[in-house]
Amino acid sequence: MAQKKIAVVVGSLRKDSLNRKLALAIAHLAPPDFTFEHVRIDDLPLYDQDQDGNQAPAVKRLKTEIAAADGVLFVTPEYNRAIPGVLKNAIDNASRPYGQSAWAGKPAGVVGISIGQIGTAVAQQQLRAVLAYLDMPTLGQPEVFLQNKEGLFDDKGHVAEGSKQFLQGWVDKYVAWVNDHSK
Repeated sequence: MAQKKIAVVVGSLRKDSLNRKLALAIAHLAPPDFTFEHVRIDDLPLYDQDQDGNQAPAVKRLKTEIAAADGVLFVTPEYNRAIPGVLKNAIDNASRPYGQSAWAGKPAGVVGISIGQIGTAVAQQQLRAVLAYLDMPTLGQPEVFLQNKEGLFDDKGHVAEGSKQFLQGWVDKYVAWVNDHSK
C-alpha cells in the first residue's frame, strides 16, 4: 500500500495545547502507511487580498505543504463559539488567490477537544461550512467532540483506554475516507 501523507493543521498556538495532544494521539492510532506532518501556521501574515500577487514565503510554504499532502486533518479548539482566528487566517491564506486554493479536493477530517461540555461542536460545524466552500470532501461521521477530563491522555500522550476505542473508530473511518478520496 502506498504511503499517505496527512497535513495536520492545529488551530491552537498554545505550547501545551490540548488539540496538539489530540493530534499526536491520533497519529499514534493510524496505520504505519499514514504519516502525519504538522504544518506551521503561527508565522503567517494576516490575510490581505492586496498581497495575492506577491504571497509571503510562509504562505507559499503552507500552500506547498498542503498541496503535497494526500489529506488534511484539522484539529480545532473553540474560541467564543467559533474557530480560532489563526486557523481561519491559515485557511484564507492557502485558499488565495481565487482559483489557486491549495485545499481544493483534499479529503479532510475535523476533530477537536475543549474543557467545555460540548467540546468543540460549534467550531467544528463552522469549520465544516468553510471546508465545503473550499471543495474539501470532509468525513461526516463519526463526529469527535471531546471534553478534556483528567486521565484522557496518559503520560506518553496516548489516549487512555477508556476513550481509545472510540477514537480508534474515528481514525479507521478517516483512513478509509482518505484512501477513497485522495488522488
